[in-house]
Amino acid sequence: MTPSTEGLIIPNHIAIICDGNRRWAKKRGLPSLMGHKYGFDALNKLIKYAREIGVHTMTLWGFSTENWNRSKEEVDYLMKLFEDNIVGENLEEAKKSEAKIIHLGRKDRFPESLRRKLIQVEEETKKFTKHILNMALDYGGHDELLRAVKSFVEDHDNNEVSIDKIYEENGKYQDKYPYFGFTQYLDTANQPYPYPDLVIRTGGEQRLSGFLPWQAAYSELYFPKLFLPEFTPNDLLDAIKDYSTRDRRFGGNTKASPGDYSQKK
Repeated sequence: MTPSTEGLIIPNHIAIICDGNRRWAKKRGLPSLMGHKYGFDALNKLIKYAREIGVHTMTLWGFSTENWNRSKEEVDYLMKLFEDNIVGENLEEAKKSEAKIIHLGRKDRFPESLRRKLIQVEEETKKFTKHILNMALDYGGHDELLRAVKSFVEDHDNNEVSIDKIYEENGKYQDKYPYFGFTQYLDTANQPYPYPDLVIRTGGEQRLSGFLPWQAAYSELYFPKLFLPEFTPNDLLDAIKDYSTRDRRFGGNTKASPGDYSQKK
């Protein structure tokens, strides 16, 4: 039975920095790579629960631009794990839930088989609007901003956009924080809720490590000590309960009304 969410403010967008898999495995005397498998199992439960309670968008950061520095054994294992979890049962679940899957980050450094499958799931789910699942793989905040600037400069040099476009406002987040034209060059372009309301980092570390530097400017942060494999839907509910008590002022001095922060089309 799903616990009641009555009286809670359900975030439209929850982002999770997936941390602690290896430490969880080490604590239990398991091979460190096994932690990643159990982490995936935990994420699948979290995704399903979040959709059940009305979360529209989830962003999961599973592999950073710096993670290529890990051992070849671990990187190869993760690439295979990503590939196995993107298609098959998970793709069918996304279709059943009418969830659009979007990859945030770079594709050019992945094994060809994984790159093809990312493109496949994006294509097969692109028509859905009920939910969004952002998978941040080979993602880094600096890398995203640099790619966005490069794309904008190329469009400007080709006379496709004026320099003023970068400052153009296309609606406001929570009626407080502008969506500038530049946001259309970010990996979250054209999403109804591109800015996370709540960012959770499992594992006890209290930093963002460059995660969504533009989009998370006014996100509420939550740092549970639990490692990802032990972070359950009930723990996610605890995070939402904590989030529901926050006074989101966005630099002002009045409480923002919850829920209404779609981009104007």
